[in-house]
Amino acid sequence: MATAETARLRVNGTEREIVVDPATSLLGVLRGVLGLTAARFGCGANQCGACFVLIDGHAVASCDTPLWAAAGKDIVTLEGLGTPENPHPLQRAFVAEQAMQCGYCISGIIVSAAALLKRNPDPSEAEVREALDRNLCRCGAHNRIVRAVLRAAKEAATP
Repeated sequence: MATAETARLRVNGTEREIVVDPATSLLGVLRGVLGLTAARFGCGANQCGACFVLIDGHAVASCDTPLWAAAGKDIVTLEGLGTPENPHPLQRAFVAEQAMQCGYCISGIIVSAAALLKRNPDPSEAEVREALDRNLCRCGAHNRIVRAVLRAAKEAATP
């Protein structure tokens, strides 16, 4: 039986100190300890994207990221991208394009799209599709999702 240890994390701009089993995944800490439930457990093997969060600006599967690997890094979940009063441009675009159906995968997809737009603010359709390739959506909303990402990029570029 592992003993609990103190860990320090920066999540959505807030420094957090938690006591947790060091074998706990980042996803387990986000959902079970911090109550941030947008990142979801999908496959547990870094194959579906439902659990993606940003770590230092990169989309990362939190289900198989050990807690120690995220320590000292900037972690952003979907909850940290926008607020109900001031949604992130991607969140607004996904609503406008009706780019979701069941919603299970969408938090990971929006996180992946945010990482893409940070490194490439004006992606082509092919670049969007490539960036979202690791995210699975069983509802078949792929075309609407791509349109939403392109719309968010265009709106962000408009003064």
